[in-house]
Amino acid sequence: MWSQAEKFLSKNKIIGPLVKKHGPCKIKPRPKKTYFEDLVDAITGQQLSGKAATTIFNRVKDKCGGKITPEKLIKLKTEELRSCGLSYAKCSYVKDLADRVQNKKLKVNILEKLSDEEISKELVAVKGIGQWTADMFLMFTLGRADIFPALDLGIKNGVKKLTKKDLKPKELLEFGTQFAPYRTVAAWYIWASLDNK
Repeated sequence: MWSQAEKFLSKNKIIGPLVKKHGPCKIKPRPKKTYFEDLVDAITGQQLSGKAATTIFNRVKDKCGGKITPEKLIKLKTEELRSCGLSYAKCSYVKDLADRVQNKKLKVNILEKLSDEEISKELVAVKGIGQWTADMFLMFTLGRADIFPALDLGIKNGVKKLTKKDLKPKELLEFGTQFAPYRTVAAWYIWASLDNK
């Protein structure tokens, strides 16, 4: 899926060696039926290690009987969600998301028809969803090619490891422009360079 991107990035002095080392980028778009669940997953994962986030998300999924839907989430009491490991704040975020999807304020099923900017705007309107969460959804759910998540700690650490420079989010965005129009794929290789997948 990303052969053009890999060909392009292999010429880049920073990403080139990583393309060789880590092989093809593994990001691929997910089916539409997972969009809502993926957003719950992204909210769950905010400011947590991948392992902790996965554990909590799987508990929420079990609590919903194996599939997270807006209807099931709305029915769960805050304390039930808390028992899965979600903070009070995240409980209110996932409930707000479920509420918006159920009331059609957020039409998750048409998101892939919108531009990256429009999707970000729609998602950031939900309580508890910021640019980081929107970026994760654009990259890992929709498989959009040109997203550089400058607010991500892994990206910050990866760039620091690769360039010996500690960049701020604004500088990271600037740094990422060299990888356009394949910033998503470059970000995947930067994460891979940390070897903690």
